[in-house]
Amino acid sequence: MAFGTATASYEPRFDCGRLCLDLLATTHPEEQLHSVERLRAWIAGAGCVPPGTQLVGADVSWLMDFRELRDRIGQTVYREPGPDSRFFEVALARINAFARAATPAPRVVRTADGTLVRSLDGAPGRAALLAVVARDAVELLTDPGACASLRQCAGDNCPIVYVDTSRGRRRRWCSSETCGNRERVARHRRRAALARA
Repeated sequence: MAFGTATASYEPRFDCGRLCLDLLATTHPEEQLHSVERLRAWIAGAGCVPPGTQLVGADVSWLMDFRELRDRIGQTVYREPGPDSRFFEVALARINAFARAATPAPRVVRTADGTLVRSLDGAPGRAALLAVVARDAVELLTDPGACASLRQCAGDNCPIVYVDTSRGRRRRWCSSETCGNRERVARHRRRAALARA
């Protein structure tokens, strides 16, 4: 790598089928929640708050708690409870603790041009926003149909987990444009190498 070359800045993904899985995806291909600003962008992009909502109270403690919740979701999604299920049980307990808080109260507001838009009844706090994601995790983990549709991407070194809602439940990659395309290119190169040999 040449000096002075910036590393790629990965945009958050919102295509895993569940809010909690979208949070889990922020670890790949590298840490995306590396600053409070990136966390604010993720919260807004995920639709946890209406567009234009100011998250003025966000600080490093928010970042730490969202990362902890993400880790706990990963511990429940990537692992089945086994003979020694202490870690699984601790993860469930923490998800439940995050889910206990009241979520932000929505309200409808008329704009100057008469359009009705969603707003929040007060500035959303850390606990309220964590509860939004944690409750989504509770919904996912307690829905047998959704759990049966969970898939891990078949792409090389891709840990992304998504809900497969495709016809026939045959989706293989988290994204056809990224992991799927890489697999097709690799397959083509293998065939071309065999043809030359």
